[in-house]
Amino acid sequence: MKLVIIKYNAGNIQSVLFALERLGIDALVTDDHEEIKQADKVLFPGVGEASSAMKYLQNFHLDWLIKELKQPVLGICLGMQLLCSHSEENDTKCIGIFEEPIKRFDDTQGLKIPQIGWNNIYNLQPPLFKNVKENSYVYLVHSYYASLGEHTIATADYIEPFSVALHKNNFYGVQFHPEKSAEAGSIVLKNFIEL
Repeated sequence: MKLVIIKYNAGNIQSVLFALERLGIDALVTDDHEEIKQADKVLFPGVGEASSAMKYLQNFHLDWLIKELKQPVLGICLGMQLLCSHSEENDTKCIGIFEEPIKRFDDTQGLKIPQIGWNNIYNLQPPLFKNVKENSYVYLVHSYYASLGEHTIATADYIEPFSVALHKNNFYGVQFHPEKSAEAGSIVLKNFIEL
């Protein structure tokens, strides 16, 4: 099986590679269009800021390439947000797979933004969350979130309920970092690889 991690200027790639290594899986990190098209599975991780990440993707025509992919694709953290239609972070037009908008947490509630740390997830739907227990804890670092919508396959609460995971056709996204989310994260990565 050929697993590719999309290389762009916002990847948290090393920790993802280590997590895959623990599962006994090798991955190729590349921005080469042919390599990405030929992969069996594609990971699209990301940390950082939406508009500069989108600019980089556009400059290398990776935004169009991602949209055209037919194999399973998993966006992680910023990667998931970039798969949505629009982000409030610097008013950024994103790739547009998911219709759920990306909004900034309301900082008038007295909770710290960004949300950093462990949070429990619920309303978990297969296949991505097969064998993950309801209310499992995952690790998040984010100031922006995907609203609840028709593509929500897992929910978390911070200030308000939000989509901690999305699914549409061959595209999946998780707001949390599966590579840092202990057993639950490992199961999610394994489920994705077994799709």
